[in-house]
Amino acid sequence: MIVTNQQDLARYRTNWQDEIESSALYQAIATNEKQPQLAEVYRRLAATEEEHAQFWEQQLRQAGQPIPPRTLGWRTRTMIALARRFGPQFVLPTIAGLERTGDTSYRAQPETYGTPMAAQEGSHSRLIQTIVGGMRGGMEGGAIAQLEGRHRAGSGNALRAAVLGASDGLLSNFSLVMGVAGADMNGNGVLVAGLAGLLAGAFSMALGEWISVQSSRELYERQISIERDELAQNPAEEQAELALIYQAKGLPEDQANAMAARLTADPTSALDTLAREELGVDPEELGGSAWEAAITSFILFALGAVLPVAPFLFLSGFTAVAASVVLCGLGLFGIGAAITLLTGRSVWYSGFRQVLIGFAAAGITFGIGRLIGVSISG
Repeated sequence: MIVTNQQDLARYRTNWQDEIESSALYQAIATNEKQPQLAEVYRRLAATEEEHAQFWEQQLRQAGQPIPPRTLGWRTRTMIALARRFGPQFVLPTIAGLERTGDTSYRAQPETYGTPMAAQEGSHSRLIQTIVGGMRGGMEGGAIAQLEGRHRAGSGNALRAAVLGASDGLLSNFSLVMGVAGADMNGNGVLVAGLAGLLAGAFSMALGEWISVQSSRELYERQISIERDELAQNPAEEQAELALIYQAKGLPEDQANAMAARLTADPTSALDTLAREELGVDPEELGGSAWEAAITSFILFALGAVLPVAPFLFLSGFTAVAASVVLCGLGLFGIGAAITLLTGRSVWYSGFRQVLIGFAAAGITFGIGRLIGVSISG
């Protein structure tokens, strides 16, 4: 069959590219996954995506079209690099979000009618969301056993936090610097205000993050202590509660009871399991280190906030302002491009949108500063 509709051909190529990138990404995650059972799950996902890619290759061949060389886009290469550097947990929440947006795309494509492709993509979406959510939503039989012990802390999106932390620092300090520059472009006040904004914002973010994480840790410690007391006083009730949790995840009643009995036979193992399954927390990590979270927040905010003020360390007057605007424009575009790792949108769209938002905020504060400066000098 020869396809003359250019929109269909473009759709075939887009589907094919998406599938080969998904296959490469899942294969990379499988390579870096420490749990053998989960690594096998990712390898199967990669194999299915490869089958889908071959399906679209066949569509292109039937249309008389050449098969392009296989290359990976920058987004996929970045996700693979992050998975290798920080582990699969760092990128899985982002992949889950992308899978949610794409799990129904094949249902509207006539070429996939009569094939299992739409159902498979939907299954992939649910599977990744279940892994990220710590087995929320239910998986049956062996799948639950494979995922046993994974904690929900993995569902926190560290990549999202990193991007937004730098964005907060850049946007807030850019607006502050431009506001002060509007009032007095030639004085030292811009540099002083910029450095003060950087330090104040970074310390504020770090302190807020420390309090948040430390409070969560204290809450988890209290909840685990309660679970420990309940397990010592009434182990049968805790075993029944754990069995109900597994039944809610999809296990038959007899298998849920057997698994709960096995896990609660050892008090230490029972407490660890109850903490993970009922409270959704790893008792060894308790949601992470408060100091690590605080330091990370400080660094991320400071990295963004240093861009607007850096030119004023070496330049002055209009030259420094212009250099700050250019540097911040590049930084804003870079942050917008990084956001596409989370959203899957066009790099140019997200990048320029971020630039427009940042320039709008800075322009408003510059105008207000200008009015204040004129009124004071007048």
